[in-house]
Amino acid sequence: MSRVEHSDLISRQFGPRAQDYVASSVHAQGEDLAELADLARSLESPRALDIGCGGGHATYAVAAHAGAVTAYDMSPEMLAAVKEEASRRGLKNVQTERGPAEQLPFAEASFDLVVTRFSAHHWRDVPRALAEAGRVLKPSGRIVVIDVVAAENPLLDTFLQTVEMLRDPSHVRDYSVSEWTSMLERAGFAPGAPKRRRLTIGFDAWIARMRTPPVYVEAIRKLQADMPDEVSRYFGIAPDGSFFLDAATMPATVRA
Repeated sequence: MSRVEHSDLISRQFGPRAQDYVASSVHAQGEDLAELADLARSLESPRALDIGCGGGHATYAVAAHAGAVTAYDMSPEMLAAVKEEASRRGLKNVQTERGPAEQLPFAEASFDLVVTRFSAHHWRDVPRALAEAGRVLKPSGRIVVIDVVAAENPLLDTFLQTVEMLRDPSHVRDYSVSEWTSMLERAGFAPGAPKRRRLTIGFDAWIARMRTPPVYVEAIRKLQADMPDEVSRYFGIAPDGSFFLDAATMPATVRA
């Protein structure tokens, strides 16, 4: 049985799907993107970093109002797709850099704003990544974490982590808002008020985007069918397998 490192697994999972993520309506839309654009506008041409940029939608939102944006990701295919899409949109202030969230190849106090959107649940060491984000931010710089979040209820949390892993073996963890607050504080940030949202997830598109093998698709469907009513109600599991996910925008500022 062949084994791969987690970083290689991420590249293998997402590299071939780069264009799918650029085109994904789930990732390309949302009030959170407008909020990121508004924040960049208020900071007056900030230098920004998008960690785990994926299809680049946070990068594009910020770039319209930033002095410069660095799109940072593990996947060279993702970065190539972001570079191409930024050029198509006429965003000349976007550059790309490859690497892991836990090891940023930038000098201290290089950025005014760090964002990450639907990426952190793949990071192996979130505290280390947040420490790196704090290092490269200027004093009083801002970070905005946007991600799927787990419920505080252990039953709901376990169900979510299980279906996420079955769909995508590079998944590490969806953290709860309380876990995020604690990790941000320990990394030297002053967290602001989180903004929660519920995302409607179409099952077929969710599975197709990751090209989940049929055996795991069936396992997810079996879990959905067998879980107790409180799980089905919370996630709004529909007959076709579609469901709701909780997400949150979690802003913070470097603590003085």
